[in-house]
Amino acid sequence: MTAEKLLAGLDDEQRVAAEALLGPVCLLAGAGTGKTRAITHRIAYGVATGVYPPGRVMALTFTSRAAGELRGRLRSLGAGGVSARTFHASALSQLGFFWPQVIGGSMPRILESKGRLIASAAETMKLKLDTPTLRDLAAEIEWRKVSRLTLDQYAVKAASRTMPVALDLSKMIDLHAAYERVKDDRRQLDFEDVLLAAAGMLESEPWVAQQVREQYRFFVVDEYQDVSPLQQVLLDLWMGDRQDLCVVGDASQTIYSFAGASSDHLTSFPSRFPTATVVRLEQNYRSTPAIVDTANRLMRDRAGALTLRAAASADARPDAKVVAPTVLSHRDDRAEARAVAGQIADQIAAGARPQDIAVLYRINVQGAVLETALADAGVSYQLRGGPRFFDLPEVKQSLMMLKGATVANTVEPLFKTVSDVLRSLGWTQDAPESRGAVRDRWESLNAIMGLAETAAPGTTLRQFSTDLHDRAVGQHEPTMAAVTLATLHSAKGLEWDTVYIIGVSEGLVPISYAKSLAAVDEERRLLYVGITRARQRLHLSWAEAAPQRSAPRQPSRFLEELRSRTAGAGSRSSRG
Repeated sequence: MTAEKLLAGLDDEQRVAAEALLGPVCLLAGAGTGKTRAITHRIAYGVATGVYPPGRVMALTFTSRAAGELRGRLRSLGAGGVSARTFHASALSQLGFFWPQVIGGSMPRILESKGRLIASAAETMKLKLDTPTLRDLAAEIEWRKVSRLTLDQYAVKAASRTMPVALDLSKMIDLHAAYERVKDDRRQLDFEDVLLAAAGMLESEPWVAQQVREQYRFFVVDEYQDVSPLQQVLLDLWMGDRQDLCVVGDASQTIYSFAGASSDHLTSFPSRFPTATVVRLEQNYRSTPAIVDTANRLMRDRAGALTLRAAASADARPDAKVVAPTVLSHRDDRAEARAVAGQIADQIAAGARPQDIAVLYRINVQGAVLETALADAGVSYQLRGGPRFFDLPEVKQSLMMLKGATVANTVEPLFKTVSDVLRSLGWTQDAPESRGAVRDRWESLNAIMGLAETAAPGTTLRQFSTDLHDRAVGQHEPTMAAVTLATLHSAKGLEWDTVYIIGVSEGLVPISYAKSLAAVDEERRLLYVGITRARQRLHLSWAEAAPQRSAPRQPSRFLEELRSRTAGAGSRSSRG
């Protein structure tokens, strides 16, 4: 693609960002403003104009899925040689290369999960901890390490943090130390150690730092509001004294402070780099004006908040009907779930695709009653954060058989070859009538069939098989024909035509343990993220009766700020 064409489809602000190729650049990009388009076209424009040698560009993000999407978009724009990775993947690659030269021998094994090792450490202290406590301990260890705190420094900070019920501060610190001893004895590294070891190697070995800096000159960091102190240190070490850094983020979408993320790095960027080009992307291309207005009202007068502008009115979209966001109350959680499931079933019956609908909530336990209600309504659903698509047995078997089929060098159309392979595994053109495991298996196979149907003309079976492998490595999952159930945290980076946000009551949004002003502000941002996932329809609701509690729930304090222009405010659902 030519340089001119790369700029042609950008709006004025995106074009300014794309043409700012050198020096520090800060893109303040609101929800739905096309930030991924802006940064991928910027990188591709840099490559097309010869400013960026592809192999010297590093695009960094926080999830394998986001990195896979970046790689795919860059390939389509003619910048396939650019490296797009997570911080962890980049650090791990460097460790694997330099470890034999700096330390000697092979690298220690990487821990997949901390739980078992923490349990072993607890046993050395004659402590027996349940699974929830082990999860809390893992999160606390991760927070300490990404905050770059020694145990002595952590002991000071931890005095103001909430400890798991089973442990006082002294035992918590002893357990952190025991965990590190057990891990070292077993010659293992956890994910945070990967970043710490990479940073340590760059700090202590100037020749390593020089070699890395010779490899990568131009850096782009997506979701910069989520960077931790440890990741920032590593980024600084990769950069050295150079300033060719583009960061992209939105302070209003900082929702991982509990894990050590801080938007301070984003908001202070112009101060750290006085010559920085700062571009505000506020033109929202995702949501209707009513949804954009709802989001703006929630974040009005908040520090660092952008003011979104809807790109076009909803009635300009041929497939969209103007629907004002709604706020409804229900008798209890079950009534709320049944009402939502009934509305979704009606939408699907009217022609909506289930994959264009999501139900979001604050904590995982809220999903159980929804699963029952959707199953009773005959609606397919998938849990975001459940088993990964490419880890499913039928998907692994499909990939293996499709790869094997490439050996035959068939000249048949891709669609026919893929369908033949999937039929041998039980796929049929029509979905099974029954619910349960059989239907779930069919949905998985049908998702692969859908990828074959939408493949570019002329795609060979070998190319298709390779693309599936790349998707599996990057966990770039295909879209399933099912309603998505997800926590507000796991919905980050996604979007749907219709979004239901349930449980918008005090104690859930904001969560009961959000006591400080900073914690409540984070809950506000979390609701903002949920609201801005919706393209055409947004429905918020809450239930009055709480299970096993005598006192009724109260609507979230945030709803009062949204009521003036939302429909049905305070009314009870007809299905309640």
